[in-house]
Amino acid sequence: MTVVLRRVNRVLLGLAGLLLVVVGGAVLAAALDAPVPSWWPWSGPDDVLLTTAQRQRWRDESWWWPAVIAALGLVVLLALWWFLAQFRRARLREVLVDTGDGEEAVLRGRALEGVLEADAAAQEGVARAKVALTGRRAAPKTRIRLLLEPHASPGDALTVLSTEALAHARTSTGLPALPTEARLRAVKHRARRVA
Repeated sequence: MTVVLRRVNRVLLGLAGLLLVVVGGAVLAAALDAPVPSWWPWSGPDDVLLTTAQRQRWRDESWWWPAVIAALGLVVLLALWWFLAQFRRARLREVLVDTGDGEEAVLRGRALEGVLEADAAAQEGVARAKVALTGRRAAPKTRIRLLLEPHASPGDALTVLSTEALAHARTSTGLPALPTEARLRAVKHRARRVA
């Protein structure tokens, strides 16, 4: 489903970009007094987007300018939301779990994320953990961010994460593998004074 939405999104973005390039190029061509198609509403640099009559048609109505500003504000907010949505990675809502009897159960993604976060945060030297599930329902992947205490060893933290928290998650869900991307960062702290 996400692949289809991604393709539709790319097609819509491509069409919107193509439309903006064509319209912008035609307006620029008209402004530079270059030849434009006969159907184009602006044919030269002296043409205007809206005539004086069109601009003043609703001027005396008290609802006109607030409606125009609200509509343009809504368009800007929708465009901003769409732009920011391009950078957001989809989180996995559920994971298929093999029950061992030929059937499958569904585990909520948030529940598995919460358990992984609790296991990872319980490690020695980990101040905080954040987990996000991605991938497909039958083949999930994890992104884990660990905030380490100043005295913690990154190598030890990764070893314990893979041998305990991730091993527990793989065992409990019956997954053969759970690919993980781990990002480690240290807590900001002041340097200790040495006497």
